[in-house]
Amino acid sequence: MKFGPKSTVMAILTAAALALTACGGGGTSTNGGAATTTLTIGLLQDLVSFEPADAHIGHTMPYYQAVYDTLILRAPDGELKPMIAESWEYNAENTVLTLKLRTDVTFNDGAKLDATAVKANLDHFKKAKGRDAYQVASLESVAVVDPATVAVTLSEPDPAFTYYLSLAAGLMGSPAALGTTGIKTVPAGSGPYELDTTNTVKGSQYVFTKRANYWNKDLQKFDKVTMKFLQDVTARTNAIVSGQVDATLLDPKTSKQAVAAGLTLTTSQVDWQGLLLMDRDGKVTPELANPKVRQAMNYAFDRKTILEQQYLGEGTPTNQVFGPESGAYVDELDGSYPYDPAKAKALLAEAGYPNGFELKIPTMTGFEAITATVQQQLGDIGIKVQLETIPAANYVPDLAAAKYSAAVFNLYQAEPWVAINQMISTSALYNPFKSTTPELATMIDAVQNGGEQSAEKAKDVNKYVTDNAWFVPFFRLNQMYLTNKKITVEPQLQQAIPSIYNYAPAK
Repeated sequence: MKFGPKSTVMAILTAAALALTACGGGGTSTNGGAATTTLTIGLLQDLVSFEPADAHIGHTMPYYQAVYDTLILRAPDGELKPMIAESWEYNAENTVLTLKLRTDVTFNDGAKLDATAVKANLDHFKKAKGRDAYQVASLESVAVVDPATVAVTLSEPDPAFTYYLSLAAGLMGSPAALGTTGIKTVPAGSGPYELDTTNTVKGSQYVFTKRANYWNKDLQKFDKVTMKFLQDVTARTNAIVSGQVDATLLDPKTSKQAVAAGLTLTTSQVDWQGLLLMDRDGKVTPELANPKVRQAMNYAFDRKTILEQQYLGEGTPTNQVFGPESGAYVDELDGSYPYDPAKAKALLAEAGYPNGFELKIPTMTGFEAITATVQQQLGDIGIKVQLETIPAANYVPDLAAAKYSAAVFNLYQAEPWVAINQMISTSALYNPFKSTTPELATMIDAVQNGGEQSAEKAKDVNKYVTDNAWFVPFFRLNQMYLTNKKITVEPQLQQAIPSIYNYAPAK
């Protein structure tokens, strides 16, 4: 059985692209010679600006990590480790976080990174209301206790706050530059590298050189790091195969070509893909208010076959939205909804819809194949799906505005509290209809106030939304990261691309 149109296989590399090999990425070859001293990465998103408040979790973080330290370092396995903050501790109520800071760190403009600078950064990040401002939603105030100590007061417990301090909220810029026009193009940070403005071309490539007198030489593994913006997957494939870049993210089809050319593949699972059933109270589509209808939709999908046909099997079928490394994963939930169209039809009949119903969902460029599959699979149990094509730029805003009852999407398998506030809580972006129940609200409250048991308590939330079919998860997709033989890289837990600290010259 085939589901939806086959995705177009990438075109053969052009001779022109191959001719660019001389413009290669890494420096000296490791084949019997000295280790490389340069690193070139192909990134699929461009930098908005170097202003820390403009930083966004995901594909643009390496730009910022090159020039800014974070308060806390997130190791490849997800463990939070000291960086600018040498230690941190909450009070008994988990509402005051005290951070003890290093005393030997300076910004590249010569200013000292002390408690006053940390307060200036956190205050600025909250006031600026950037893309990741949600990371400091619980931040109430920052107090300077002494030059090496800050006390952060939260309006309510936030189990993810220290995690956020390893991301955009934790980036430290020189206070004198924060909020200025200059920092948008020339960063002022304390990070391991400095921007080479002469060889940087906005929208094309960003070149960084090793910073003298940096406090942690172990993080300066290269003399020069170049990040090339290559939005098109064909361009990234050409670049990695021809040697223009040392590392980049591809997809299942193009990665096979790269592996055949001798590149090294590293896989990790970051996103789950599936159907968001957002109108759970039936405000637009009354049928979705019935849990049996939502459960029927879960039984309608042959996840294994879809994964093979759409993504060459690169992933793992799933019935839950929390990933195995999240702490909230429940192994037995992945057997909740086996492919069973007969059972799906029976549940629809029990719910009072033996002839199905109509459902409109959006689609956009890149989602044509998977949304066509959704249309076909739901059509097989009697649900008539109308696909409405919208611009990619409108996709998330339209979902957030509750313009659709359901939609296909890829969502990040984050830490439990992050995931809950991404798609389940009443303030979540992907819960635009504000669905909730008293039972679920109690479970979410337990996670928020659970302290070290927060992830364990999130298993109850996971079980609830799975049993009540809040979503139709299809699979956890493999991220396909390719590198050449000049470098090594460790994948970063819950990130599609590694942190800048995870690369090293091959030995």
